[in-house]
Amino acid sequence: MAKRVDFKNTNLNTTRTNKFDRLNKPPKKGRKSILSIIGRLLLYIWISTIVAVVVFKFVPVYFTPTMASRKIDALIEGEPSKIHSQWSSLDEIDRNCALAVIASEDQLFLEHSGFDFDAMTTAIVKNQKGKRIKGASTISQQVAKNVFLWQDRSYFRKALEAYFTVLIELIWGKERILEVYLNVAETGKMTFGVEEACRRYYGHTAAEVSTTEAARIAACLPNPIRFSIKNPSGYVSKRTSFIKRQMSALGGKKFLKNL
Repeated sequence: MAKRVDFKNTNLNTTRTNKFDRLNKPPKKGRKSILSIIGRLLLYIWISTIVAVVVFKFVPVYFTPTMASRKIDALIEGEPSKIHSQWSSLDEIDRNCALAVIASEDQLFLEHSGFDFDAMTTAIVKNQKGKRIKGASTISQQVAKNVFLWQDRSYFRKALEAYFTVLIELIWGKERILEVYLNVAETGKMTFGVEEACRRYYGHTAAEVSTTEAARIAACLPNPIRFSIKNPSGYVSKRTSFIKRQMSALGGKKFLKNL
């Protein structure tokens, strides 16, 4: 006797099976390959940041993103675009320069691990109260930004800045961070580093700089485009005197003996 086949149930079971099969299907190979490519790319980028920090621990930093930005802006505006910069080792720069920038920019430089959290908290409170926007970047943070990043105030850039700050604190150490800062900090229009600033505005090398001259350079660092080392305004002169008093209060050049 022939067996009757229930086509309705067979079709229903087949439909259900097909639905479960679709749910249990592994992701398409294309999607996997894209995720794999992105993962490898992120890994290579991370490795490249480590390599760059290690390389610049030993190699002079002759050019930075900030220099590139200034040069492009000058070219667009049809102004002179030559970058004035002269690398000098820390031993070739008078200690007055190092002391002046620490007294002006970051007096806890030798003590903190890259971040001055008290200054950051104070700045946040003042900014929230609507007072003049004030940053709290340490010398280490400024070096991380100037050497590896672009000029921007976004949270993404700030996060990268924090990352590079940790790296240079761990890999470079304080002496190298200070050396790089003194060579890449913007000190005038199209001018970078204290060596070039001394040559252009004082007519001698950074090894011959006086306390007053070093303090004046530091006084202009917050805005070297607006403030002039060569023709100091009343504000710059007052700021210079203040920095000199701070240098003395720190103990003079002896302050740097543990650098």
